[in-house]
Amino acid sequence: MSGTATAPAGWDAEHAVDTAQAAALVHAQFPALAGAPVRELASGWDNTVFLVGEQWVFRFPRRAVALAGTEREMALLPKLAPRLPLAVPVPELTGRPAGGYPWPFWGARHLPGRELMTCGLPERRRVAAAAALGEFLRALHDPRLVGRVGAALPHDPFRRGDPSVRAPLARKLLDRLAGRGLWKPAAPTAEAMAALLGKGAQAGASRAEPVVCHGDLHPRHLLVDPDGRACGVIDWGDVCLADPAVDLSVAYSAFNGTARAALLAAYGPSTERALKGEGELRARTLAVFLCAALADYASSIGHAEMLREALRGLHRAVA
Repeated sequence: MSGTATAPAGWDAEHAVDTAQAAALVHAQFPALAGAPVRELASGWDNTVFLVGEQWVFRFPRRAVALAGTEREMALLPKLAPRLPLAVPVPELTGRPAGGYPWPFWGARHLPGRELMTCGLPERRRVAAAAALGEFLRALHDPRLVGRVGAALPHDPFRRGDPSVRAPLARKLLDRLAGRGLWKPAAPTAEAMAALLGKGAQAGASRAEPVVCHGDLHPRHLLVDPDGRACGVIDWGDVCLADPAVDLSVAYSAFNGTARAALLAAYGPSTERALKGEGELRARTLAVFLCAALADYASSIGHAEMLREALRGLHRAVA
């Protein structure tokens, strides 16, 4: 999660860690890193992330609601990483509460790359990243992973695969953006959005066999290299068992046209099964919700790049 501006009240940290406190905690608990330079790398809804010694990334929960996800990351990512074709963070250093900070935190080797959300990659150059992400999701959604590494994961705890939950929330966020003058789509887009959210609000429960899902996959969490190639997937605090459409929402929030087709083709034979019936509706509805939430957050902290990409994602989701 990038951007270091102060978050609005809705995203306020319960325990905000600044650079000085992060340095004190890391230096005291990991002698090999004592004296290493520390700088804030990213800040998001649930965690603040610091780069230590240009080689390690430490992730500090900001809110109590993130703690369960922190524990899941520490338990699951070391097992999951060797099975995936893109890099993911692997917690190697576990920190304990100290110095007024009440929660555990962890450190992993720094993954190179920039968030797709803020790198300004043109639509025409997203095909390679999309195809690599499709292959990644094909591996992540392998049903065999459920028994091998994911049996203890919760089942879609935030109901992101349920459009009847996400569509009304998305509509409220869009109304808020419209009230700020940020969401002003042309009539065809507005009509398509209304139709999508109307259908989403009436959708039934998923009948898909659950798979291991990232759970919060959008353009902030895909890393790309300077050539636009996908090189990592970050922020696994919402990893869970869910309908595969939960992760396939990224096909609609981050890609369009040829790039989207490349992602779905790389996902392979499971694509038709995952998106049949109401699967595509689930993916598109979640894409709208996530992009609307990101746009709301970005506008509140004054992050212009994130806001532009989130608004483009809203258009992609109904294209």
